[in-house]
Amino acid sequence: MSAISASEKVDGFTRKSMRKAQKQRKSQGSSQYRTQSAPVELSPLPQLKDAPSTEQQELFTQKLQQCCMLFDFFDSVTDLKSKEIKRATLNELVDYVSTNRGVLVESTYPEITNMISTNIFRSLPPSDNPDFDPEEDEPTLEAAWPHIQLVYEFLLRFLENPDFQPSIAKRYIDQKFVLQLLELFDSEDPRERDFLKTILHRIYGKFLGLRAFIRKQINNIFLRFVYETEHFNGVAELLEILGSIINGFALPLKAEHKQFLMKVLIPLHTAKGLALFHAQLAYCVVQFLEKDPTLTEPVIRGLLKFWPKTCSQKEVMFLGEIEEILDVIEPTQFKKIQEPLFKQISRCVANPHFQRVATNTNSDRQREKKKEQERDELWKKLDELRLSNSTLVQNNSHGPPSIQNNNTTTTTTTAAAVIVRATPRTGALWK
Repeated sequence: MSAISASEKVDGFTRKSMRKAQKQRKSQGSSQYRTQSAPVELSPLPQLKDAPSTEQQELFTQKLQQCCMLFDFFDSVTDLKSKEIKRATLNELVDYVSTNRGVLVESTYPEITNMISTNIFRSLPPSDNPDFDPEEDEPTLEAAWPHIQLVYEFLLRFLENPDFQPSIAKRYIDQKFVLQLLELFDSEDPRERDFLKTILHRIYGKFLGLRAFIRKQINNIFLRFVYETEHFNGVAELLEILGSIINGFALPLKAEHKQFLMKVLIPLHTAKGLALFHAQLAYCVVQFLEKDPTLTEPVIRGLLKFWPKTCSQKEVMFLGEIEEILDVIEPTQFKKIQEPLFKQISRCVANPHFQRVATNTNSDRQREKKKEQERDELWKKLDELRLSNSTLVQNNSHGPPSIQNNNTTTTTTTAAAVIVRATPRTGALWK
């Protein structure tokens, strides 16, 4: 890592600008692929649709094996022909699995999972920017995405195929497979994390024997994130999956589920990057309270325990979550927490930082109210213009039609333009 000059240490803005410039120069990265020492040139195989039905299964297997070949996407000029052959083959495989029945015979399962594992499971590279800020910096995109995207698409279609048999697939989509899949959630590329989110959700739904293991491993990821690393790119995506899982929990809730809420989800509120996943986290908490209202008191007290002391932005997020909880709270539970809750709210109101936020909010409301008054006045003027224009048309009813039409069009267009410029897009006109 390059040394930092004294001027850069003093001027934080300079350092930030330099980091952004470096990020722009290198916006793509790639994982440490186990590429072959000697490049192998691929040869195109016959199209599956053109092959006789008796030969399609063997050809399908050959194409899966061909797609296990890996290429270096950092070098944009080598193996261009082979890269294109593999991309076209992956596209064909996606279409073949999506549109044909009876292609997922037992012998294809190991070939399919081997091809998928070879392409997507790899060591993620360390971040190019140790001071990476997900809210401000551009993520490093995966250079090999033209191939990896199609492999993810193939895996998704494989899981969703009507002929898919979990009883056979569980030999290959096992705990090791899931563990490697979860590690990929730390990818900086949001496109990859979005695919992983959907795929993990499908696996959770189809493999009952893996459900407890998946929940346990997500639990471990969150604990490491909170208490050790303070860094994991896929927290929001994992929480989104959990929101759906929690919604399907049977009643009464198991002790392990309640423990997960109090020991994992509540401490997640202490993370520095809370803003990146707070919406998903709050949704999970509210889902628990809708399932079991008796959890309201420990949850509120847990939030009060971790209430931010110096960050007004975090306070606003906490208050927003409290508001969501109050929407579903039962009166008997509210009585238990009203005193400590209102004490904390009173401290927020007395906080000068929070008063500044409230002042800005009030100013925004006043400006919005003024805009509404201006809109009302403009509508009145538009009505007056319409009436006067109608009178003008009647008085000039014997005049040339072209002049009448031009007068009407010009008046209406001008009035509409004034209203559009004076009306914010959040106003009533746009609703």
